[in-house]
Amino acid sequence: MEKFTNLTGVAAPLPEINVDTDKIIPKQYLKTIKRTGLGKALFSEMRYNDDGTDNEEFVLNKDKYKNAKILVAGDNFGCGSSREHAPWALLDFGIKVVISTSFADIFFGNCFKNGMLPIVLDQKEVNLLMSEAERGSNATLSVDLENQEITTSDGNIIKFKIDSFLKHCLLNGLDDIALTLEKDKNIGSYEAKIKNDRPWV
Repeated sequence: MEKFTNLTGVAAPLPEINVDTDKIIPKQYLKTIKRTGLGKALFSEMRYNDDGTDNEEFVLNKDKYKNAKILVAGDNFGCGSSREHAPWALLDFGIKVVISTSFADIFFGNCFKNGMLPIVLDQKEVNLLMSEAERGSNATLSVDLENQEITTSDGNIIKFKIDSFLKHCLLNGLDDIALTLEKDKNIGSYEAKIKNDRPWV
């Protein structure tokens, strides 16, 4: 997967709490296993009217947020079913960082497996970034994974915590398959030994 090091971009505010994976990517879009093309379906029930036209009140349909790379979200983001299509849809839209006070465990893990960075902050810090995001394209956030910092357009710096192993994986673009392939030499040696010691296996 693509490495994640630094990201600077517009942040979109989505203060609604308990945004579940069905809101992120409704079930009718789960028929594909392709990771591309799902951005159009992201938040479709909130993003589009019944006749298919854009809901102009929804944040990502507003001109200043159409190219958002960061989402500042309400508490318990990504709850509900364990569909990996949720981070796929966010990524395909262009969002690579989601900031909240808490995430559902499975969604949180799926983000890292797909090169996304979910950041957990306390409510006061999220409120600050939510206010920053409400300024739209007039203000951007910069996320520095190596130094674990978020910098606002006004120069305020917010530190965040992250598991060292997950950080390593993001910085080096290592998904589950890539992690396994790092042990390719050992796996090959083991298979050769088994073939020699137990040829009937």
